[in-house]
Amino acid sequence: MKPFSYDDLQVLHDIARIIASPRDLRMQLEKVLQDLSSNTGMNRGMISILDRDTGVAILDVAHGVDIDGLDITYLPGEGITGQVAQTGKPMVVRNIGKDKQFLDRTGARKKLNQEDLAFLCVPIIYDEKVVGVLSADKVAQEVDNQEYELKLLGEVAELIAKAVHMRAIEEENRRLRNIIGRSQRPSDEIIGNSKTMKEVFGLVSQVSDSNTTVLIHGETGTGKELVARAIHKNSPRSNGPFVEVNCAAMPDTLIESELFGHERGAFTGANQKRRGRFEEANGGTIFLDEVGELSSLAQAKLLRVIQERQFQPLGSNSIVKVNVRIITATNRDLDQDVASGKFRSDLYYRLNVFPVYMPPLRERGGDIILLADYFVEKYSRQVKKSIKRISTPAIDFLLAYHWPGNVRELENCMERAVLLAGGDTIDSIHLPPSLQMKAAAPEKKHHGKLESLVNTYERSLIIDAMKDAKGNQSQAARLLGTTKRIIQYKVEKYSIDTKRFKAKKA
Repeated sequence: MKPFSYDDLQVLHDIARIIASPRDLRMQLEKVLQDLSSNTGMNRGMISILDRDTGVAILDVAHGVDIDGLDITYLPGEGITGQVAQTGKPMVVRNIGKDKQFLDRTGARKKLNQEDLAFLCVPIIYDEKVVGVLSADKVAQEVDNQEYELKLLGEVAELIAKAVHMRAIEEENRRLRNIIGRSQRPSDEIIGNSKTMKEVFGLVSQVSDSNTTVLIHGETGTGKELVARAIHKNSPRSNGPFVEVNCAAMPDTLIESELFGHERGAFTGANQKRRGRFEEANGGTIFLDEVGELSSLAQAKLLRVIQERQFQPLGSNSIVKVNVRIITATNRDLDQDVASGKFRSDLYYRLNVFPVYMPPLRERGGDIILLADYFVEKYSRQVKKSIKRISTPAIDFLLAYHWPGNVRELENCMERAVLLAGGDTIDSIHLPPSLQMKAAAPEKKHHGKLESLVNTYERSLIIDAMKDAKGNQSQAARLLGTTKRIIQYKVEKYSIDTKRFKAKKA
């Protein structure tokens, strides 16, 4: 095989200098692909890294191909990239338009004449193991010597092998951190990435292992029951019963019997003996939802149960002892109820040993979109529809709405939208009319200045994050502690040109 030309040797020298420079690994690899495109005619260069456990090739860095937001992988032996990753041998496709093994998952060549393009693909080997795959297109007529082209690309692969190896380790660590972060969520049913929800997760983690009485504060529909279940699930009592009582759904005359049970003949209609909910929860957890609705008599009996862990059923002379953890919840301002005499102060202080505040949905920012996506996926499966996205105008309405019904209202809203959607997208027309009502003009007048200042500050934060992330929206989302969908929405809302940040990077 003929030796490398002076120009190609210069390319290899330049790439060696790039790899030796003190840059971010991803930036180094993107600059290498840019150099290949500018000086060798190898366009749409891509670098995939291998998952060491599964052997799956994950597309990580590209030039001339927009992979932002795409999650592209190749199983061992799948397509050209998967075959090179599995065998460790280079491959070349002279005409990608006629090769069925060429998958073009990025869609970068759909508008090109594929029969004019050749595809070159070589393994990246470090410490005698395949750690990645390097590939690129080249105009087929310019590929006079396939062995020469593969040898040149192979030399580049050798130069970048250590950087790709380190990049694979970086990504593996990031995935592990994400797994650990997800495991810190106390329950799969509780969705949230906002600061306020992370604080809730931390409190649940702290209190779960103990028998401490918990009082969950929050508006209706915020998910107080889910937090109670999460505390029980992560506690030593998880194998015991979880008994839920909605105090607001029972009349005063039945609450006492419901909680503590009764003997036969204790009152009119008591035809047989009945165990109370506290006795049913023995060895586990009882959750008293809307505890602020208890009558004065029921409050007195509940106080005794908390103090002595025993009670007397209606119409009985015997004492029932129980080993039960008590979790309560309320949407009322119990401090005010105590001040007005509606709720016993001694009971309140017994219940409020470990308070947990569930924030309303309007205070959870990007969680609105996370939850909306979750409910769309949930109800799409139920009705067997393939809904893939929520449109930007619909997201705008979701974020602008004040959500008085909180998560429960959002769930009902997205269930309705899924049923109405005819295609693969939730549009604003599928949302309830209440979400589509525009704010009144006087309100805008009062809040316009504040809104303008907030928008200006938010835009500057996103621009700074995009600069630090070199135009990578996923990385910018991680820097700001939000989701990529939110960043995409804000970028479009504020007309931020992300391409200029990528240009600066080069």
